Amino acid sequence: MAKKNLNEMSFLDHLEELRWLLVRSTVAILIMACIVFFVSDFLFDTLLFGPTKPSFFTYRFFCDVSHYLGIAETICIEELPFIIQNTQMEGQVNMFVWVCLLAGFILSFPYILFEVWKFISPALYDNEKKGARFFIFVSSVLFFLGVLFGYFVIIPMSINFVATFTVSSIVKNQFTLESYIGLVRTSVLAGGLFFELPIVVYFLTKLGLVTPEFLRKYWKYAVIIILIVAAIVTPPDVVSQTIVAIPMLLIYEVSILISKLVVRKQKKENG
Repeated sequence: MAKKNLNEMSFLDHLEELRWLLVRSTVAILIMACIVFFVSDFLFDTLLFGPTKPSFFTYRFFCDVSHYLGIAETICIEELPFIIQNTQMEGQVNMFVWVCLLAGFILSFPYILFEVWKFISPALYDNEKKGARFFIFVSSVLFFLGVLFGYFVIIPMSINFVATFTVSSIVKNQFTLESYIGLVRTSVLAGGLFFELPIVVYFLTKLGLVTPEFLRKYWKYAVIIILIVAAIVTPPDVVSQTIVAIPMLLIYEVSILISKLVVRKQKKENG
């Protein structure tokens, strides 16, 4: 059946298009999850549990930097005193499936963006449709940068804090597999989605729901929220909190700049 024009599509037609978007996206995730299955040893031993080892890149990097700057040796991590244990009969099987699906979602994200673009493109002008490749490329790059930020910054700092914090020497840290996977999942997805803020602001500005003045007005509140988030996911020291907060503040500033460019372009077109 030929695809209808936007003006000819009923509400049910839009629902049908949305249904197929979800179906194709789900199939893409499942395909990538199956591919990940064949490299599951690397996925789990090297990637997933990499931040649990003192030899992890982030720990070594900050240790080398501390030596170079001649600051506190406490930044160097020689041991992470905790173990990860499975407490459920099917816990490892369930975690294996969910981690493969998570990896499948991350790897198929550009295709999911392509499907979303196809869904919303009938409502766009011809000159806006020409930016499809640029939109998908920039959105994918921002998402992957956010995932890397979550993996190399948020996860190791969070693990370092919870692994070394103790209320008493009597209490030993034994984390469940589910809680550890939850930390990884939340960190990488939150990082990836937060880095999409400039794209979200772009579309909200196009729709007239957000302005640069609005973003600038509430800048101080955004800074407070970002600092609170940084304080939650990092050890209680200024260096760690700053390392997490600076990229997030830069993303917010980039969002304000993008909003300004959109408004300026709209004024030129209307003027």
